[in-house]
Amino acid sequence: MLPFDFDYFKPATLREAIELYQTLDRQRTQPMFISGGTELITLGRIDLAYTEAVIDLKDIAECKVMQMSGEHLVIGSTLTLTKIEEANLFPLLTQTTSEVADHTSRGKITLGGNICAQIFYRETVLPFLIADSQVVIIGSEGIKVLPINDIFHEQLLLKRGEFLIQIATERQYIEAPFISIKRRQQWDTGYPLITVAALKKDDEIRLGVSGLCPFPFRSERIEASLNNRELPVIERIANALEEIPGPILDDVEGSADYRRFVLRNLLLDVLEALDGARV
Repeated sequence: MLPFDFDYFKPATLREAIELYQTLDRQRTQPMFISGGTELITLGRIDLAYTEAVIDLKDIAECKVMQMSGEHLVIGSTLTLTKIEEANLFPLLTQTTSEVADHTSRGKITLGGNICAQIFYRETVLPFLIADSQVVIIGSEGIKVLPINDIFHEQLLLKRGEFLIQIATERQYIEAPFISIKRRQQWDTGYPLITVAALKKDDEIRLGVSGLCPFPFRSERIEASLNNRELPVIERIANALEEIPGPILDDVEGSADYRRFVLRNLLLDVLEALDGARV
C-alpha cells in the first residue's frame, strides 16, 4: 500500500491527457503521468515519489502502436516489454528488453516507464540511442519529433507536463548486425551489473552502456576509440575506458573497479562479435 491517496484518471486521447494535466497542475495536485505505474508503487512506498493525481496513458491509441510506417518502426510508449519481446520487430531491442527484471515484471513494465524511470539502469533506451531514433513527445506546445540523442542526456529531458508518445527507428538500424550483453554479479534475474548494446553500421561500431554510471549513455568518444583500427585491440579498449563520461557506480551490486573490469571484458566481446577482433 502507498502511504498517500490519489485521484486516478484514464484519458482516451492525447489532447485529453494534456488538458487534464494542465487542469490538475493549476490545482496544485502534483499530477503524474504513468504508463505502467511500477515505479510509482516502488518509490512511493519509500517516500521517493508523491502525487495527488495519477494520469494513466494506457488507453491512448497513439501510445499503443507497434508497426512499420514507411522505413521506420514506430513503437508506442505504453507497450509492455513482454509485448515488444513477443513481436520481435527490432531484434536488438528484443534481446535487450528480454533481460530486464523477470518475466512477470516485464509484463507490467512499459517502454516509456523504463526509459523515463528514476532508476540507474533504464537499459531499454540503449538500442534507440545507438540507432539515432526519433522520439515523439507531446505537451502544452503540441507534438514534437526530436532526435533522441538531442533530448536524452542522462535522462529524457521532458518539460513539465510533457510525456513520451512513441519512438521511431529507421529500418537500416533495425537490420544492422548487433550484440546485447548483460552481466550480473550473481543471480539469473534482478538488477544488472552492466548492460551493453552495440550495432555496426557503415563499418562503425555504435555502443550504449547501462549500469556503469548513474545513467545510461552512448559516448561518441568511446566509439571513436573502439573504431580506431590503426591500434591493437587492447589499446583500443584501454583508450575507450579513459572516455567513461561520469563517475562509475560503486555499490552493493559491484565496486567501481569491478564494474570497470567487467566493461573491459564486455568491450572485448563486442569487438570480437562485430569487428572480428581478437586479442
